[in-house]
Amino acid sequence: MDIFIYLFFALFSVLNPIGTVPIFVGLTQDDTKKERSRISLWTSIDVFIILMISFFIGQYVLAFFGITITALRITGGIIIASSGFSLLNGKFNKNKGINKKVEQEIQVRNDIALTPLAMPMLAGPGSMSLLIAFYQEHHAPDEIVASCFAILLTSIIIYLILKSAHYLSKILGTSGIVAISRIVGFLTIAIGIQYIISSILSIVRGI
Repeated sequence: MDIFIYLFFALFSVLNPIGTVPIFVGLTQDDTKKERSRISLWTSIDVFIILMISFFIGQYVLAFFGITITALRITGGIIIASSGFSLLNGKFNKNKGINKKVEQEIQVRNDIALTPLAMPMLAGPGSMSLLIAFYQEHHAPDEIVASCFAILLTSIIIYLILKSAHYLSKILGTSGIVAISRIVGFLTIAIGIQYIISSILSIVRGI
């Protein structure tokens, strides 16, 4: 249960679906309610698939390139902390590569569920490195089951948030979403820093 709770909150903080609400609203403002629901569903499915692939196959990618888990944790910690700073500074969109030109290109697409919503806005390098490192330390059968349920619950929450994005945008307003994003950003920075500290301690102990 501890693993489930930790991974769920870690993923939720790193993915930050609340911070994606204004972007989702802007990209789907001309779509019908049914189309928004469909995009929300496929975005959550795509996120689930990406996260599961990262969780189970990421270790083989590391082995192929000869990357150590310590190097991954430090790199992931830097990426996660950087995402958190972007949330605190209100530069989340820019950090995710969403600018006016990209928005205009997106508007002419038939589907935006996979890109840019699922990747890189939600499931980006931070969440991928988090899961790869997590698997290295928690790969017992019961831990894997708990981790999979945490990933599944995160994906379901993403679906519910995106499906209700237009309502949340009206209820919370811009200031409310920014406030929540900055709180999440603070937690995200803490997760990233903890990853870096743990890696440095691991190196020191090995000397």
